[in-house]
Amino acid sequence: MTDFLFETVTDKKKPYVESLRKLLGQFRHPFTEGDHVGIKLHWGERGNKGYLPPDYAKEIAGWLTAHGAKPFVFDTTVLYSGGRRTAEDSLNTAAHHGYTAEFLGCPVIIADGMDGRDVVSIPGGYKHFKTVQVGNIFDKAQGFVIFSHFKGHMVSLFGGAIKNLSMGFASRAQKQRMHSDYHPVLDREKCTRCGVCVNVCPTKAASISEPDYPEYDLKKCIGCAQCIAMCPELALQIFWNSDMTVFQEKLVETAAAVWKKINDKAIVINALLNITVECDCLAGKNPVIGPDYGFIGGYHPVEVDAESLKMTGPKIFEKVHPGIPWQRQFSYARQIGF
Repeated sequence: MTDFLFETVTDKKKPYVESLRKLLGQFRHPFTEGDHVGIKLHWGERGNKGYLPPDYAKEIAGWLTAHGAKPFVFDTTVLYSGGRRTAEDSLNTAAHHGYTAEFLGCPVIIADGMDGRDVVSIPGGYKHFKTVQVGNIFDKAQGFVIFSHFKGHMVSLFGGAIKNLSMGFASRAQKQRMHSDYHPVLDREKCTRCGVCVNVCPTKAASISEPDYPEYDLKKCIGCAQCIAMCPELALQIFWNSDMTVFQEKLVETAAAVWKKINDKAIVINALLNITVECDCLAGKNPVIGPDYGFIGGYHPVEVDAESLKMTGPKIFEKVHPGIPWQRQFSYARQIGF
């Protein structure tokens, strides 16, 4: 059974670095001197205001260095348009948000490479994925710190350690495989024909010709849901091609495959701070829906997520994302031995 670590926020002002420092001091250090240790996190999308500041990553990097490890911070490229679709753009966005080598005291890299092709297939062996394609980070690191901002998500209800291991490590191809079960459907009564969905679509699946309503080419649609998330009138909703639980299962399978590779030398930290409606992937308005609790740490992502959700309660997320079968993440994780 996992030993949970919790440190409430006691600092007088943000960022709560002292509280994180106290949490780190409680961990059984799984790394050996000289280990390269990757800190997996999300440095926020361009225009997003909800992402965690780099002060926390700097504290983790300093803690690792003090124990003789060689840290680096990393993320992967994404499907949707914006400031993280290419490696160059993503590194520029990271720097704009303060995630620089100079500030952090360690390198900042893109795990799937500058061209998105530095990927590797690892065994899955599950119902949906026999293999899982992820950024080829395992050759670069002997250990990992999975540092996740715990917040809402329109498809998985919440985003924490499971999602950080799954979408966060996945190649763009693997991300698309996980997103392939849904597409947008338009409510014409709400639509103002503003064209936002057309502008943000990375594959030009959305189009509009005055005075018509937007149309969506489902053969081109990759299911990234950016149009749904960015619609200012909430005129787009998710239409599922299959049972909604399939996405939850795919998310868990990808995370489980990654965890098999790293579980013996990894720790998990969720930051229950600035808990927003949506993921840090989205630009624009992203309201805070809960108080700042603190940091939850542990040695298994499923259990740390479960404890995080227990602390916040699921209702704050269910209110803004109704009808999502989020419980399947935990029941399926047990089912497949994750």
